[in-house]
Amino acid sequence: MGRIVVEATIENAADPDNSIVCDVLVDTGAAYLTLPNAWRSRLGPLETVATVDLETADHSVITGDICGPVRLRFESFRQVLAEVLFIDMQPSDGSHEPLLGYIPLEQAQAAVDLAGHRLTRIDRVDLKSATA
Repeated sequence: MGRIVVEATIENAADPDNSIVCDVLVDTGAAYLTLPNAWRSRLGPLETVATVDLETADHSVITGDICGPVRLRFESFRQVLAEVLFIDMQPSDGSHEPLLGYIPLEQAQAAVDLAGHRLTRIDRVDLKSATA
């Protein structure tokens, strides 16, 4: 399985002058838009909504801050207001990079096309399971 990387613009929803443009790895195993703690100041003041414990792929437990709101744009999908999870990342380790998780993907009506190895637009949101 390959990697899907997209360019994203992330800006402080209250102060758009504080923004980051970066490549993010699409990771449907992650929930949030996840950024390195070292970038936090680049977005200006954000409210910390929660501090959470997280289990990593190597089963270690780390702490992260969920902050927001940020305005997120990637490719031709609609922009969304989202939360961002800030964690300590090791810049020398290639496995630690900004991640785009399933919550902001669904908010933007984006899905992973496994056959085409790309993001694709979801034409409509399926509410049938929510009403059953």
